[in-house]
Amino acid sequence: MRIYTDLNEESLRAHKLLTQWTDDGFLNKEQYQRLEQDTVSDLRTTNIFLRLVLFFFTILGVAAAVALFFVIFLSRPSEQTTGIWLLVFAAISYTAAEVAVAQARLYRYGIEEALAVCSVAFLCAGLAFFSFSGTPNSSREIQLMVSAVGAMASLWIWYRFNLWYAFPAAMIFAIFLPVYWTPSPSAQHIFISVLYAAGLICIVPIRSRHRFDYLEDSYSLSEAFLWLGIYLILNLKISALGLPSQWWSNTWLTSEFAVPFYWATWVLTWCLPPLILTRGVRQKDRFIIAVGAMTAVLTLATNKPYLGWQRHTWDPMLLGIALTGVALFLRRWLAQGPGGVRHGFTAAHLSGKDKHAMGVGSAVLGLITPQSITPTPQTPTPHPTGPDSRFGGGSGGGGASGDF
Repeated sequence: MRIYTDLNEESLRAHKLLTQWTDDGFLNKEQYQRLEQDTVSDLRTTNIFLRLVLFFFTILGVAAAVALFFVIFLSRPSEQTTGIWLLVFAAISYTAAEVAVAQARLYRYGIEEALAVCSVAFLCAGLAFFSFSGTPNSSREIQLMVSAVGAMASLWIWYRFNLWYAFPAAMIFAIFLPVYWTPSPSAQHIFISVLYAAGLICIVPIRSRHRFDYLEDSYSLSEAFLWLGIYLILNLKISALGLPSQWWSNTWLTSEFAVPFYWATWVLTWCLPPLILTRGVRQKDRFIIAVGAMTAVLTLATNKPYLGWQRHTWDPMLLGIALTGVALFLRRWLAQGPGGVRHGFTAAHLSGKDKHAMGVGSAVLGLITPQSITPTPQTPTPHPTGPDSRFGGGSGGGGASGDF
């Protein structure tokens, strides 16, 4: 049911690994050329910069085309008419994405991704407009329908096109599902966390069957997103809407959440990070380890607000010192192992993949904030010349002014 064949996916993954190993010096040019013949694929790819440009320009083009259609052919349409046409454009966008892959053989090219994203957006917007067209449905029923359809459509895009960001989009749609069944904030948090946990139970056994193929990274990211989602939902100081106003104060959330549920989530915020880190270390999964470290930092940062203690301006400094100490200790502990390795982990740089990612990130930041990196050159003021010009910059000693 995936739009790309296993052979093409494995060929692209092998070609990427060959390029990485050659850049790291593990393979010479002759070995690379000999092995590259086995990684030929008919899919068209591009670099990350052109991919982002094509993605955003395709979204702008599709949105402009739809807006132009409404302006020219529809004058003040009803909500039902608007919804029907948006559903039509959703089908057109999805069909165009399928054709772009099947005919043009695009792979992570930006164009087919933008078309798939637009199809989900038009689908949700069309259902919302169509449901509001004079029907007696309540807003909660419409929200339930749009959220459920958006979540299923995002999951289909994730599975069909193997786009990693479609999975967290489905998780975001799922957040709005429990509003229809219960107005209780505690019950809503429990429902969402149980839903994410059910997804985690389904992902883990499926991932075990793709441990060493091209789907490993996709399922690894999905599991990491589910772990992070469970933690963020259970950490009330992060998921609560009143966080900005309560972050630096010692007000509790007992007015919105039941006291037993409040303290149960506090306990879980301390139990989840070790569990996530243990899972990541056992699987040697860097994404899950990163999520475990992130949740541990968030637990330390939100502990005082949970307990109602007063926060101080030096708290981030103390947290930074503690994290630096932990990082130095782990690095030293790993380096002192036999050959610098302990239980399959090492602090040495084995690949230049991270350097490439950091280089891409630095380039993106440079494009986003050019003014903050390159200061604006200032034109020096020319000194006056002529018979009336005076010497400037003197100390003006002996009562004389600074012009002499």
